[in-house]
Amino acid sequence: MSNLPNNISEQARADFQRARFKAFMNRVWATISGQPTTLLSYDEIKEKLHIGGPIYRGVQTVRVDQIAGSLNRYHEFDRVFLPATDQLAARWQSVNRAFYQEISLPPVVLYKVGQVYFVVDGHHRVSVAREQGQIFIEAEVRECSTRVNITPDIKPEDLEILHDKVHFLERTSLDRLVPGANIKLTIPDGFERMLEHIAVHRYFMGLDWKRDISEEEAVRHWYETVYLPVVNVIRDTDILKEFPGKTEGDLYLWVLDHQHYLAEKENIPLQPPEEAARTFVEAGVKKPLIKKKASKNKPK
Repeated sequence: MSNLPNNISEQARADFQRARFKAFMNRVWATISGQPTTLLSYDEIKEKLHIGGPIYRGVQTVRVDQIAGSLNRYHEFDRVFLPATDQLAARWQSVNRAFYQEISLPPVVLYKVGQVYFVVDGHHRVSVAREQGQIFIEAEVRECSTRVNITPDIKPEDLEILHDKVHFLERTSLDRLVPGANIKLTIPDGFERMLEHIAVHRYFMGLDWKRDISEEEAVRHWYETVYLPVVNVIRDTDILKEFPGKTEGDLYLWVLDHQHYLAEKENIPLQPPEEAARTFVEAGVKKPLIKKKASKNKPK
């Protein structure tokens, strides 16, 4: 038994070297694939999504693979919490030795935003736990309120779209006016275009009804008489399965683009939203139109 501490130390060093090599391979793959490899920054998420809180939720058991961000050390570990620098060796190996010796360590401290946890304290403990194959870890959790959901696999372009969604919800209060309404988009400028749709809809409501229309009234009426009828056709025809990775909101935008294209280029009067959606589905323009629009809106 006298050799056990030395054996543990050697094993801890070997584990760290293996973790560093895996981090290197992840970085190479990220460079080739263009996929993000860095941890999410809590400050960036806070700025873009205008989150509130944090509110203390007590000690909980958290899935390690849901921890994908950091409060202030997001450059020191990669997205799967592998150590990104050799300078972490001493502390990392110390925590790893505690793992082999079955020494209990205090809970880590996490902020929760949506489905993602951000480390406030305990980065090395999370890193070692993940490398050792632990599925869960004990944590003091403080939850931050958010109007949109994020997941551990979020990409930079997804975050930009969610930033636009937060702006859209702050402008329209759709989530308050129509509880359960949850528009999802993959098109970068989609929410800005929807704000334009609502503004135009409000203008024509005022002309038709011969009175001032409040913004809340216009938002609710747009959702119920323009957006939802199109979405109902999308659901009834089950067309969404033809476009993997796209959303009902994406197809809504394409339907209205097609509607205005017919009105401007082929001199066909604007159709009611539901009729326009059915024309879009039945006209045989599905794949070519989608590819054209997807290329036009592809992030650069």
